[in-house]
Amino acid sequence: MSLLFSTSSPSKLIVFDLDGTLVDSVPSLAMALNQTLQALDLPQVSLTQARHWVGNGIEVLVARGISQSVDICPDLNQTQHQQGVSLFKQFYGASDHSADTLYPNVKTTLIELVGQGHTLAVLTNKAEVFVRPILQHFDIEQYFSDAIGGDTLAEKKPSPIGLNVLTQKHGYSIADTVMVGDSENDIFAARAAGCCAIGLTYGYNYDRPIADSSPDYVCSDIQALLSLPLASVTENCVNS
Repeated sequence: MSLLFSTSSPSKLIVFDLDGTLVDSVPSLAMALNQTLQALDLPQVSLTQARHWVGNGIEVLVARGISQSVDICPDLNQTQHQQGVSLFKQFYGASDHSADTLYPNVKTTLIELVGQGHTLAVLTNKAEVFVRPILQHFDIEQYFSDAIGGDTLAEKKPSPIGLNVLTQKHGYSIADTVMVGDSENDIFAARAAGCCAIGLTYGYNYDRPIADSSPDYVCSDIQALLSLPLASVTENCVNS
């Protein structure tokens, strides 16, 4: 039996990031980015470069692609950037996500958490229009009660607004909420909201260890959520 999310524990709101947490979506993102750069007559980028650049939304990803660096060029051509964002949305919207993969143990973990009575949600910086097609492609949409994209609200992660909206909408206190993600944006959003933060080591996070962001727990496999050695992870986080 799970020690962390056991059937005897109160129901929790467990909020997951998408890219780098549930799905390795970099192949499709990199493909769309390179199509965009090619259309702009700019050099293409490697899969490794793209992997280090994702996590802050389309506008930032395209700006990094144009800049050819994680650090955006201070004199970025705004007209070119807006054209690039429009092109990227077109190319990425046409993706069938066949090059992307669901991370190991994601589906079985989601099934068990839902079976234990927890409420699951997605909070991502990816534009909302692209979120549900990915969940549907990997046949995991049915496990989530809600999904918030990077343009759904006025602010995206690391702002706590998304977490606050989800807790209020689904009737949970912030003390009974857990944020699970691979990026510092997820950890900082959880910190700002006041909820527990669980960092995953296998995601992107700009080529920096997720432990550097000081989450409450660090896991190398999402399935570890089911066996963290505490009866109540949220109580421990709140009291720490």
